[in-house]
Amino acid sequence: MPEQAALREIRLLLPMAPDMEMVASQAATAVAEFARMSADKVDEVRMAVVEACINAFEHSHAVDKVLELTFTVLGTTEPETLCVTVRDHGVGFAPECVEDPCIEAKLKAERKRGWGIKIIRGLMDNVKIQSGADGTTVVMCKSR
Repeated sequence: MPEQAALREIRLLLPMAPDMEMVASQAATAVAEFARMSADKVDEVRMAVVEACINAFEHSHAVDKVLELTFTVLGTTEPETLCVTVRDHGVGFAPECVEDPCIEAKLKAERKRGWGIKIIRGLMDNVKIQSGADGTTVVMCKSR
């Protein structure tokens, strides 16, 4: 089986400003449609990208206040997979220490937030998170 190559790559630099996740959402939709994903998969990619952006906006504390997104369509001759990389230059965190939220506890809690990583993992086929003192990189892939 031939290895997938990058058929198309789009890079965005977004300021960490109100509603910029909507710009990322529009880009995700356009690239997923280019990859000829079903409407449901386009929505899943779009929602995962929005969650990843919001997480970076809220938690990265990046001094440069910039988010880097790369959308890569992979395939042999036709689009087969879409990978989205979301990168910040913030403080980082320990992904292995993030606990899955418990619905029963969240329903009783005052703060109901904390679902982002779980949502991203549920929507995408493959998710890798690397984080450290120089920032966080989330790579999310979805097959067509």
